[in-house]
Amino acid sequence: MAMAGSRPFRFGTDVWDPTHRFETSWLLTPWLLFFFRALISLYIFTAIIFILAWQCARGANGCEDSRDEFSYFTSLTYWGLGFYFLIAAVHTFTYARSGVPLLDRFPRPLQALHSAFYTTVVVYPFVVTIVYWARLYSGTWFAEVFDGWSNVSQHLLNSVFALFEIVVPRTDVPPPVHMTWLILVLALYLALAYVTKASKDFYPYDFLDPSKQHGLVAAYVFGIAVGCLIVFGLVWGAIWLRKHITERKLGKEGKFASRPEQSGVVKEDVEMAQPQEKSLS
Repeated sequence: MAMAGSRPFRFGTDVWDPTHRFETSWLLTPWLLFFFRALISLYIFTAIIFILAWQCARGANGCEDSRDEFSYFTSLTYWGLGFYFLIAAVHTFTYARSGVPLLDRFPRPLQALHSAFYTTVVVYPFVVTIVYWARLYSGTWFAEVFDGWSNVSQHLLNSVFALFEIVVPRTDVPPPVHMTWLILVLALYLALAYVTKASKDFYPYDFLDPSKQHGLVAAYVFGIAVGCLIVFGLVWGAIWLRKHITERKLGKEGKFASRPEQSGVVKEDVEMAQPQEKSLS
């Protein structure tokens, strides 16, 4: 999407991500970046499958507990993290192997969606972590090892994984228009939460229950939305600072894939100068 001027929702016609910021790092080679992204994706999906299987086998309500997981924003964002790291690993692998990532072959709308997807995975995990430990955590550590591990995986490691995507790759700052999509997804989840109440007769989170909050539901919803935008601003600043320190102060423009010369000789992985870039979405 073109971000400039009065038409922020229009798709641009400029070159998409000319220096491959989504597939490269200032610190790691493309192959190492692929490895870590794939490893994180493997951990997330392993955790998800194990949690669902454990709850189905040992939960108080059997597999109903596992089915209820899909009503929680925590679980949905954790699935999102897993799929993002899987997709990002595929794009990084194709770039490391050929110098041309699969993402570059996608239509512009899908490229813009990948950019928006990136924004969600570097913002929502921090919202989940803050809300859980500040509002939902009971204050007493979990008696069962499984409960401690599953909650740390979904409510703490999720932010560690998001921090990895902020610090390690060369991704650019997210466009301000992405704030619209962040709030829209939160609104859609709010609708899902009340569909859950209507269809399964429970609220995923007690702060959405009007009978318990005595008129404070709107305050909670508005507060989380505002908090999400604040997190977006902090993430934007962190990415800008990372670019400023690594690229301008340290001169680390990025580690790029090997590229064939006209003579047919293939260069080794090198740090290359960064050409002028345009909008990524």
